[in-house]
Amino acid sequence: MEYRNLGASGLRVPVLSFGAGTFGGSGPLFGAWGNTNAAEARRLIDISVEAGVNLFDTADVYSAGASEEVLGQAIAGRRDAVLISTKIALPMGDGPADWGTSRARLIRSTDDALKRLGTDYIDLLQLHAFDASTPIEEVLATLDGLIAAGKIRYVGVSNFAGWQLMKSLGIAERHGHPRYVAHQVYYSLAGRDYEWELMPLAADQGVGALVWSPLAWGRLTGKIRRGQPLPEGSRLHQTAEYGPPVDDNKLYDIVDALFEISEETGKTVPQIALNWLIGRPTVSSVIIGARNEEQLRQNLGAVGWSLSKEQVEKLDKASAVTAPYPYVPYRRQEAFARLNPSLV
Repeated sequence: MEYRNLGASGLRVPVLSFGAGTFGGSGPLFGAWGNTNAAEARRLIDISVEAGVNLFDTADVYSAGASEEVLGQAIAGRRDAVLISTKIALPMGDGPADWGTSRARLIRSTDDALKRLGTDYIDLLQLHAFDASTPIEEVLATLDGLIAAGKIRYVGVSNFAGWQLMKSLGIAERHGHPRYVAHQVYYSLAGRDYEWELMPLAADQGVGALVWSPLAWGRLTGKIRRGQPLPEGSRLHQTAEYGPPVDDNKLYDIVDALFEISEETGKTVPQIALNWLIGRPTVSSVIIGARNEEQLRQNLGAVGWSLSKEQVEKLDKASAVTAPYPYVPYRRQEAFARLNPSLV
């Protein structure tokens, strides 16, 4: 397993990490992902740790806290051997204090997560979304206090726009608060929007990407092909509305390229899609999920080898999309590109 620093921090993380969204699964979204109990989760974590995967990601909203509870039970007795990442901010109820990142909510949500996880510290606490109703200064000062109290060690965000992240980093620097070292983002061969603004920002500011849904909500597993209906067991039947949009014609071009490379390398389609992501700039770790041992072992096979330059170019070409304004001239016109090569 390869390890990388998480952004500009000293925290070293594996290039593959494990997403616990299937743990304790319930409800229309997480129930469709899976319903892994503590015993099953312990086995998946055993396999992960043996392979060098020691970072486990969850969130308070995953099955209303059940994911954190199952993860906590599964790592009991080996807390110091693993890293825990969790997320807070999204609604956990209908009350006025049940959502957001106010000082009171952050403190209470962190304490609740610690109880569910059965630990006294969280290695990486991420804000699941940007809360426009709370001043950034209040958010950062509260996170500073939680670090000083020993409850969290590093802080990051998820699903932020570029200006939201950059403004937060600027305020943190101005006031001496901890800087966000991670941005948990959607990024895949079928969804490359991360590259327009967030990737150059991350490279400039030292923010490491933790990639969620690297297989595009299950579309890059090799089970979805041009001209064929969705397989009966596909989760997309139940969860497509929750996931990021995908251009079907572009998707089939990508899948065709993945199968061509699969024949050349002997690797599976998911392994190739994951390996491509591992090689992208600013990516610190790609979060993989698995409902069973077979899926996990297959995903773990994405490391320890490299795509050729020609294979990477084939995937880049198949997945390329036209950049939106204001990025398009920097990619199409030499005069613009000369001024700002980071956007090329």
